[in-house]
Formats: sequence, structure tokens, C-alpha cells
Amino acid sequence: MLDAWYATAMLAMESQKVIELRLFKLAWGGVAGQIEAQRMVSEKIGAALEATGTLLGGGTPEAVIDRYREHVRNNVERLSGPVQPSGH
Repeated sequence: MLDAWYATAMLAMESQKVIELRLFKLAWGGVAGQIEAQRMVSEKIGAALEATGTLLGGGTPEAVIDRYREHVRNNVERLSGPVQPSGH
């Protein structure tokens, strides 16, 4: 039980970095901001479908949290790359 609480707390903290990086990219605007907004929505829908499939297939909430943390880690790596000018 404590492991699940810890993983959930870590997900919440790690997600803050993605939120920060995405807000920066959205505020930068331009085509890159539009692409990120579309990507964000499609990723959230995909992650929700994946989580539903995991749970319906007998997976645990902990497995869902671990997978979400993988998505967050991948987004931090992707969004931490160099900022491309939007052409304003």
C-alpha cells in the first residue's frame, strides 16, 4: 500500500515538470505550440485508453501508475530539448 502511495506521489511531482515545459512551449506559440497542444490531447486520450485496457485486462492500478510515469519521463526528455523558434 505504501508503495502505491509513493508511486502516486512521485507521479504527481514528476508531472509538474511536464506541465512547466508544455506551458512554456504553448506560450512560445506558433506551429510548435499548436503541434504540442494537439499532441498533448492525443497523448492524454491514448494514455486513458491504455490505462482502461490494463485495468480491464486484470492489471493493477500500480501498473497503470508505473506506465504513466514512463509517459511522463518520455515527455520530460522530449520537451527538454532545444527550443525551436516559431517564426513570430
